[in-house]
Amino acid sequence: MLSSINVFAQQDVQISQHIFNSIFINPAYTGYKEDLYVHSYYRSQWVGLPGAPQSFSIAADGALKSANIGLGAMITSDRIGAQSSLSGYVNYAYRIRLDEIEASHLAFGLGVGVQQLGIDGSKLNAMQGGDAAVPVTAQNTILPDANLGIFYSTPTHFIGVSATNLLARYIKTNTVNVFTPIPQPHVYLTAGALLDVNPGMKLKPVFLLKDDFKSPTVLDLNAIFIFDRGLSLGAFYRSSIKLYPKSNIQTSVFNQNAFGGIVELFITPSMRMGYSYDHTMNALGAYNYGSHELSIGFYINSSRSNDPGQRCFKF
Repeated sequence: MLSSINVFAQQDVQISQHIFNSIFINPAYTGYKEDLYVHSYYRSQWVGLPGAPQSFSIAADGALKSANIGLGAMITSDRIGAQSSLSGYVNYAYRIRLDEIEASHLAFGLGVGVQQLGIDGSKLNAMQGGDAAVPVTAQNTILPDANLGIFYSTPTHFIGVSATNLLARYIKTNTVNVFTPIPQPHVYLTAGALLDVNPGMKLKPVFLLKDDFKSPTVLDLNAIFIFDRGLSLGAFYRSSIKLYPKSNIQTSVFNQNAFGGIVELFITPSMRMGYSYDHTMNALGAYNYGSHELSIGFYINSSRSNDPGQRCFKF
């Protein structure tokens, strides 16, 4: 059990609805929607399992009208067992227009911020009393951090690559407790397309590859049907894969997979909601009631079309 905790505690916050807003994994996405957009999500993972992960995030971003610049900010809270983290980032993206009709863009993004990392010693049960390595009270530390990303998009396809948690691991102090979750560098590769099915429906296949060089590599495969009335329905499959040898973990750890469904609906032209459900397919699935994720987004002071169908037909 300790081996498993050490492995998976290194992973970034899991999010199933990254297909609706990639700002949570790539700072270069900042300003992509061009309108001022506020998006938040809450995720409760492995419901019914004591100490299961719970995360919340809110982000706001937009593009300056007078320049190819995207600006945004994001706050994320994550808790698993006795461990917790609270992070805040400010994002900057420079967007290069690649054609005369301004339909294709190449963006470079940078996110800088801080992370408050904590451990609640009252939730730990030491096997031997008086162990100085096990805290008995709550402890917190604050570390600076940075994220980088590149995002290329056209009206029909996109590809993005990003790296997160680039500083915290290397700036940690000697006062950080051994149980405090120090963020590990992660690399994300994602790509997708928008395919015509009929005049009122499109198909959006998306994949996401995530790796932290120590835990199993994770592959997400998504397929979303988008309808012109502002409704999207889809499904996804998530699996750990052995992309390359990792001698520090056991072979059996790679056998992790899940599947689920996603729905998105525009309640009004400027307000959308999303819900997703994950079901774990390994032995852990017998001890919880799945993972639930709810998101909500608002377009503010929109200068673009208020047609929710047109907003759905974007990445």
